[in-house]
Amino acid sequence: MVAVATTMDAMASEPANAGNAAGYTIDDLASASRVPSRTIRFYQSRGALQAPEIRGRVAYYGEAHLERLKLIAQLQDRGLRMDAIGDLVRRIDKGELDLAEWLGVEESMQAPWANDQPRTMSEAEVYELAGDRRPGLLADLARAKLVERRGDVYFVASPALLGVAMRLHAVGVDFDAASDASGILRKHIGRAVGDLVELFLARAKDGDLDVGDPAKLFEVFRSAGTEAVRLLFAREMERELRKLLASGKMATLSARVKRSRRR
Repeated sequence: MVAVATTMDAMASEPANAGNAAGYTIDDLASASRVPSRTIRFYQSRGALQAPEIRGRVAYYGEAHLERLKLIAQLQDRGLRMDAIGDLVRRIDKGELDLAEWLGVEESMQAPWANDQPRTMSEAEVYELAGDRRPGLLADLARAKLVERRGDVYFVASPALLGVAMRLHAVGVDFDAASDASGILRKHIGRAVGDLVELFLARAKDGDLDVGDPAKLFEVFRSAGTEAVRLLFAREMERELRKLLASGKMATLSARVKRSRRR
């Protein structure tokens, strides 16, 4: 965040050709910035790079252009697409947006909501996380795509979900079923989150949602959203289980399990 803000401050404090009285031709700028000429032209066409000064038939660029190219690279490293970068820098140039404030909001938005990050683990670490060392465990986990072997180590996309799968496995739910259940939840929750984002964006555009303090707003969303999902899931699961008991299907399933165990 500091590096990006410093770059923008440097751009704001220098005229287009400061530090280089003659200015840069596009080839000079490409050499100084290590950005190909055609990429520089592309940035200009998308509004991300300000227009050069035309002298006769030659376009000249200044230090501000060089700093802008550095800023574009830094914003791309943060995951922004070119259209978003173009819109962002145009609003900054017009004084409609403060870069440091925007960076604070962006960092707040990118802060993880779940304390569950992908990890690369040794075989011993996977066994420790799983709490089980039975033969064939790693193969079963890999087949259910809960872990992925990469040479001598294992990639675990979600250590927390692996822990959930192990808890389910302990009561008789196989890994494939746990993985399928995770996929169902991911699909439906993904759609619900997309709908919620669209809802809040529409309310914000209509002026019905106060975004005066975005960082505080996202923090409330984080805590309230996860709590709402937990409560709604619990209520819906309770309702479905009551329906299952009332239908008599649970008694039938229990009888089948008992007969299969006697064999």
